[in-house]
Amino acid sequence: MLDKNAKIYVAGHHGLVGSAIWNNLMQRGYTNLVGRSHRELDLLDGAAVKAFFDEEQPDAVVLAAAHVGGIMANLQYRADFIYQNLQIQQNVIGESFRHGVKKLLFLGSTCIYPREAPQPMKEEVLLTSPLEYTNEPYAIAKIAGLKMCESFNLQYGTNYIAVMPTNLYGPNDNFHLENSHVLPAMIRKIHLAKCLNEGDWEAVRKDIGLRPVSVVCDGVKRVVDAASAEADILDVLAHYGITPEAVTLWGTGKPLREFLWSEEMADASVHVLLNVDFKDTYAPGERDIRNCHINVGTGKELTIREVAEKIMAEIGFKGELRWDASKPDGTMRKLTDVTKLHRLGWHHTVEIDEGVYRLYEWYLKGICINHQGH
Repeated sequence: MLDKNAKIYVAGHHGLVGSAIWNNLMQRGYTNLVGRSHRELDLLDGAAVKAFFDEEQPDAVVLAAAHVGGIMANLQYRADFIYQNLQIQQNVIGESFRHGVKKLLFLGSTCIYPREAPQPMKEEVLLTSPLEYTNEPYAIAKIAGLKMCESFNLQYGTNYIAVMPTNLYGPNDNFHLENSHVLPAMIRKIHLAKCLNEGDWEAVRKDIGLRPVSVVCDGVKRVVDAASAEADILDVLAHYGITPEAVTLWGTGKPLREFLWSEEMADASVHVLLNVDFKDTYAPGERDIRNCHINVGTGKELTIREVAEKIMAEIGFKGELRWDASKPDGTMRKLTDVTKLHRLGWHHTVEIDEGVYRLYEWYLKGICINHQGH
């Protein structure tokens, strides 16, 4: 157990999970926390990371910083996803080791598992068959990270634990129409379509004033914000499948997905950081110790179409929901087996209906607060 005065460095403390982990630690009385924004510390810069560790000397590290995105981003920026994530992990885990960090928590992703993995996915199916092509570079980086933790533990007796969360959503999510994850992207698309459907241009302008929308056509980048003409706004939003009559989403809507509220991921992460040691992550007497990472999820799934319909109902959009089957679906099913997590003493409590309600409330509040601030 970490002492309440232990200095804990949370890498990525402004992100979806990092911010929730920071808040969770504070609520538990761990107030000696250290964080640096990307502007203050570039984790790709090994010399800068070393200087930071030299200065701060943290007792524990939570590595929640990563280069992330949805299917489109993973397909287009393959080199960025593997290079940047490997570099971040190399620098932070390496300096943690050199500075004698007592406990490290590494956050990965369930996309580490094979595309055709038996469902639900147990930790031991890692590396048993090929990965999903769309996010292979990101998955390989995350596999390298968890293996780095495992290998340091086995060779040097360190206490580095890797957790693999399922699809996350929650406060401080990224609502970018192209680069965000599936659930926040759907919330924003359906919200904008509802505003267009009801002719509520003030609401549309509030939304894109806070998060301007850009599109590249024929090599030319177009950006619309609160001051743009209605015709331009309609044109750019239509590029993302958002019209007054309908919302068009990628794929068929058939893939099954599991969703975990980000604040619950944070609670599970802090539970593991404080209560789980490396020796707890594998069976006693195992000869070849591997797959010591821990799945974090709900163990429940629903189709992308069902999620979209829940969001439609929550937001109250009266238009149509359409699917563009020419676009990729990604993996058809990736449900986590959370037996190990339950055995280590943590269960989820927030179900999807409550989560969708809470995230939309948070989204609307953010638009109103920022609009009042202008």
